[in-house]
Amino acid sequence: MIISRLLHRLCLLPAAAAIVMLAACAGSTRNAVPTGTTDPDKFLFDKGTTALNAKKWLTAREYFKQVTETYTQSAYRPDAKLGIGDTYLGEGTAEALVLAINEFREFLSFYPTHSRADYAQYKLGMAHFRQMRHPQRDQTETREALKEFEAFVARYPSSSLLPEVKAKLREARDRLSDADYLVGYFYYRQRWYVGAVDRFQDVLKEDPAYTRRDAVYYYCAESLVKMKREAEALPLLEKLVEEFEQSVYLVDAQKQITELKAQVLTKTSGG
Repeated sequence: MIISRLLHRLCLLPAAAAIVMLAACAGSTRNAVPTGTTDPDKFLFDKGTTALNAKKWLTAREYFKQVTETYTQSAYRPDAKLGIGDTYLGEGTAEALVLAINEFREFLSFYPTHSRADYAQYKLGMAHFRQMRHPQRDQTETREALKEFEAFVARYPSSSLLPEVKAKLREARDRLSDADYLVGYFYYRQRWYVGAVDRFQDVLKEDPAYTRRDAVYYYCAESLVKMKREAEALPLLEKLVEEFEQSVYLVDAQKQITELKAQVLTKTSGG
């Protein structure tokens, strides 16, 4: 019995040692500044940056937090706060993205004229962008991303990040338009053409640069033809042909244009 207990305790030793080592590693970034370091805030910030680049989110966050909490007058404090936000964004979980939003909002509140305010605004938009859902789902986060990217365009027109922001802005707008288009297409499939036309026209009005508007043109025109409103359908099909050199609807649209023009000609000639 005694021997059995001794063996059991010996088996537990490696596990216990591992736990102690993990705990030591978790707290190793605290008080990690070597004695006599001239610029401890820079030392910590550089350590955090290295960890961030290595995607060691927790370690990087710990270093950056030491800068923001301990060296409140440091020139590195604003960048460290951005670094904290980046660690949450890198982590990417639902909870982390909410915390990232908070960090970037606080940065913009504390440092509205900082040289990296445009970066904070961009990352704020990205934290919402990363939470966007499929077109069939709730689009609250898509609208939030859209709002933050639009704010960026308005506030930082000269930023080097502008092209990337505009690309993400287009993606967010497309996601919203996808959601509305799918509703219209559902109405079309259900043969409720009035509802389909209303929804398709809303998409074209709200987002005239919608990337997949060729589908909107086509099915809106098809719905109008079903409703005997051929004169309204023809311009939509012509826009499709004019604006899209490549589209799965192109051949059918060209055929429809020919047929509709023939119908108009027949009516005007009294045939």
